[in-house]
Amino acid sequence: MSKLWGGRFTKPTDKLVEEYTSSIGFDVKLALQDIKGSLAHVDMLGKCKIIDENEAAQITEGLHKIQQKIENGEVEFSVADEDIHMNIEKLLIDEIGPVGGKLHTGRSRNDQVATDMHLYLKEKTQHFIQLVEAVQKSLTEQAEQHVETIIPGYTHLQRAQPVSFAHHLLAYFWMFERDKERLKDSLKRIDWSPLGAAALAGTPYPIDRKMAAETLGFEHVYPNSLDAVSDRDFILEFLSISSILITHISRLSEELILWSSQEFNFIELDDAFCTGSSIMPQKKNPDVPELLRGKTGRIYGNLMGLLTLLKGLPLAYNKDMQEDKEGMFDTVDTLDGALSLLAPMLSTMEVKSANMRQAVNEDYSNATDIADYLAVKGLPFRDAHSVIGQVVLYAINQEKFLLDLTLDEYKQFSELFEEDIYEKLAPDHVVAARASEGGTGFEQVKEQLSLAKNHLS
Repeated sequence: MSKLWGGRFTKPTDKLVEEYTSSIGFDVKLALQDIKGSLAHVDMLGKCKIIDENEAAQITEGLHKIQQKIENGEVEFSVADEDIHMNIEKLLIDEIGPVGGKLHTGRSRNDQVATDMHLYLKEKTQHFIQLVEAVQKSLTEQAEQHVETIIPGYTHLQRAQPVSFAHHLLAYFWMFERDKERLKDSLKRIDWSPLGAAALAGTPYPIDRKMAAETLGFEHVYPNSLDAVSDRDFILEFLSISSILITHISRLSEELILWSSQEFNFIELDDAFCTGSSIMPQKKNPDVPELLRGKTGRIYGNLMGLLTLLKGLPLAYNKDMQEDKEGMFDTVDTLDGALSLLAPMLSTMEVKSANMRQAVNEDYSNATDIADYLAVKGLPFRDAHSVIGQVVLYAINQEKFLLDLTLDEYKQFSELFEEDIYEKLAPDHVVAARASEGGTGFEQVKEQLSLAKNHLS
């Protein structure tokens, strides 16, 4: 079978070359976007009288028939036809005859594929914004139930100060809020139409690029045809945003894994999101968050792959750029699965508030409050810090916690200690006292929760 571009060639393409250079195995994902772009293009060709309006109508009808067949799973794509663009054009010519060949007037596969990817990523980015919001909603629902649930706060994975569990969860809400804002902002760069830039230099046909862009829902057209066909910044930006987003998912997943271990025992994930062991019947493994954590590497890899691909490419289009799609598709699929699982997993997890409270009662995370207590009574904070270090060391050696020490024991280190020290050291008081804006104090957390809900609404 001769190629649609085969007029200049005297030999058929080697079968191994066909297989190696074909992209239909993965760019089939762009089929519906390709037809959408072609429908806008042929509509413009007809209205600009570049092709006969009756011919434009025939091509439009033929494209709709092919679209229906693709949606019904009735189309077999061919490696010999290389990519999704040539496959659809060949199907169109088979469907309506030689007039189908007029569809490609005034465009190239170079601007065609770029248009397809802009359409694809625009749809997926809008979809991910919704999925991120679903995760945020799950976080706020759990947070609302646990404003006054207290959990040890950590630095260096060592207990530092007690915090509201809602406060901890809302830290992830704001991470995802930034991810969502980055996705929204990236639409400004995705919302540009390359269609009509042709191979690299534009076209002599009197096309109307703005008309086609408007039909496709794009805000702008690229002002430079070379840039239009060679720009992949919008994919790089998507992969970069995805890398930051999966980092946040991975960090949260790590905490879920730790918290669900017997050593922490702060939460229990729903059975629907865990698996068992083939040999150890007692096991309940947090496989979903482990995989979410593990998938991070492939999304990072896709970003690095495209950065490396583009770093030395001269203008304009090069065959190397066929490699821009698989990483993008893989990231879309990986992120889609991750976000779709994370929201219901968070919603259904059981929070073991009593275990969290016990952990707070059995540590030294209220030590800073003793330093603050002494500082309020006039001792310079740095001196107070030294005193409390000695108190903590003493308590550890006595195998006691700070609330277990007697007032006489406290007075060994400073006469400033009074009976009210026990009230100051109570976990609820320690948390509530952090009433500065953005702090973990219960009233501040309630305000933060209200702010989070406003962002969602």
